[in-house]
Amino acid sequence: MATAVAGRLSNLKIAQLLRETAALLEIQQANVFRVQAYRRAADAVAAAADPIVDLLDQRGPEAIDALPGIGAGLASVIAELVVTGRLAVLERLRGRSDPVSLLASIPGIGSVWADRIHHELGIGSLEDLELAAHDGRLEQIKGMGPKRLEGIRTALAGRLRRPRPPAESPEPQRAPVDELLDVDREYRKKARAGELRTIAPLRFNPNREAWLPVLHTTRGARHFTALYSNTARAHRLGRSKDWVVIYYDGRAGEGQCTVVTEFSGPLRGRRVVRGREGECLQHYDVRPPPDPLADTDGDGVI
Repeated sequence: MATAVAGRLSNLKIAQLLRETAALLEIQQANVFRVQAYRRAADAVAAAADPIVDLLDQRGPEAIDALPGIGAGLASVIAELVVTGRLAVLERLRGRSDPVSLLASIPGIGSVWADRIHHELGIGSLEDLELAAHDGRLEQIKGMGPKRLEGIRTALAGRLRRPRPPAESPEPQRAPVDELLDVDREYRKKARAGELRTIAPLRFNPNREAWLPVLHTTRGARHFTALYSNTARAHRLGRSKDWVVIYYDGRAGEGQCTVVTEFSGPLRGRRVVRGREGECLQHYDVRPPPDPLADTDGDGVI
């Protein structure tokens, strides 16, 4: 199945960006096996007989996965680079990641909706946005009508050009809440203790100071990257040292979430994965408040 591509990136350029990613991961003390995986992928791309752009266009990400030294996760990363012209993991390592602007680039969203989607649902990638547009989460945002929702789905289909329909993206790819909260705990503890490497984010940092701590860690086979939220809303509300953005890898590339301190409701005072409050209630063994409109005695009378 043919895949639309953003431009004619050469194998040499793709390999160069993968090597830069490996170098920055190494500097930021990421897992050595992850560093080596990016370097192996760069070598495989540089040695490929055919242009990666053509392989992706003609046969999809599976053709990249078939190259020696490249698994499904890195194949998805390379496909993202070829299709969108962007490498999100590299932008993040460089301190240039801006999830709100990325979401706002989709027609029908804009900056206001992008800000709400990012902070209410914890969405920061186009892949997560695509899944949310089909699993009912976007519909939960007040004011998101069917016409706007359909427009977002259409725009995402054109931007991503996935060989599989989004409905087939399995929900279990998401990291468990207990893992995410554990990574959040490790990050905030080490950030407060000054034990983490820092980067100089491009946004909201006029003096280009290296103030943003970055954690690379693992839980089982998953790699996690955590850092404080550097968005306009986080700074405006004074939450830039409270909201933690966590990225993790999976079969379809990276997932992403935001962990915050809840200030109201049954989870008040606890760390919560935004958009997954129901699972957090179960994690903390907290019962949700009773529904005042529920039929509690089963007699059909509310």
